Amino acid sequence: MTQFRLLFQFLAISRLGSISAAARELGVTQPALSRSVKQLEDTLNVRLLDRRAKGVVLTAEGLILARRVKLMDIEYQHALSEISDHHQGIKGRLRLAAGPSWIVHFLPNILADFSDRYPDVLVTLTHGPFSTQLDALLNGDCDAICGTLDFPDHPEIHKEHVFDARYTVYARAGHPLTLHHASPDDLNSYPWILLADDPISSSWVGSYFAAHRLEPPRIAIETTTLGCISLLRQSDCLTIFEAKAETSMQAFGLQRIEHDGTFWNFPAGVARRRSARASAAYRAFREMIRSHLESPHQ
Repeated sequence: MTQFRLLFQFLAISRLGSISAAARELGVTQPALSRSVKQLEDTLNVRLLDRRAKGVVLTAEGLILARRVKLMDIEYQHALSEISDHHQGIKGRLRLAAGPSWIVHFLPNILADFSDRYPDVLVTLTHGPFSTQLDALLNGDCDAICGTLDFPDHPEIHKEHVFDARYTVYARAGHPLTLHHASPDDLNSYPWILLADDPISSSWVGSYFAAHRLEPPRIAIETTTLGCISLLRQSDCLTIFEAKAETSMQAFGLQRIEHDGTFWNFPAGVARRRSARASAAYRAFREMIRSHLESPHQ
């Protein structure tokens, strides 16, 4: 038990960046905590902290240990959650990150049903650059990512394929290109709105026009998903979005444009960390995804 105590004391120091702040949080004296760090360093035969005027900085070895101990702490919290699930039913928190089409189209009905069925589970849903989501998953700050599975395999990540996605072009209802089948030249003649911090979509747009021997279109605006939808309704700009989300896009006043070729086909689903226990809340969420998205009508 002593080793566990030393490790979790070290984790508090790494999180707060200060021995004195960690001592206050843990309810111990600063000298006692400094001795604990020295004991841990002696056991591992490495220096874990560099002491500075305004706190401490982790060494390379300290960063490795902090990352592993953080995962240990997450697993301990999962164990407490699993015991609670077994004893009291499904409770706790489910931390999800999701891509734009999941936020707009796939998850609203799923999470509404999930919330009704499991009112004691708090769902945290975030959206942002995929690289940030992936880092959060690997660091244990996220339970699962709902979105594209079109990224390099990682030994620590398990991909659960749900459906095959296809991106297509959308514009405001009544846009001139909604009146006929659009050629690549037609699509290239209008300005575009793309998601900020989304190099994948930008690269596929560029690749589509390059395949048709055209220069990339003019990117007028880069913004958020909500900004993209709002701005499309007020302009003649174009964007790409998941074809299966057509009914949701129509509700926002947007219309799918029939066009030549394909922008992006990719497997979509849920990615989670292999070493993390699948909580009862996650398992219930995954079953709800199956019932909503893996039917023949999706």
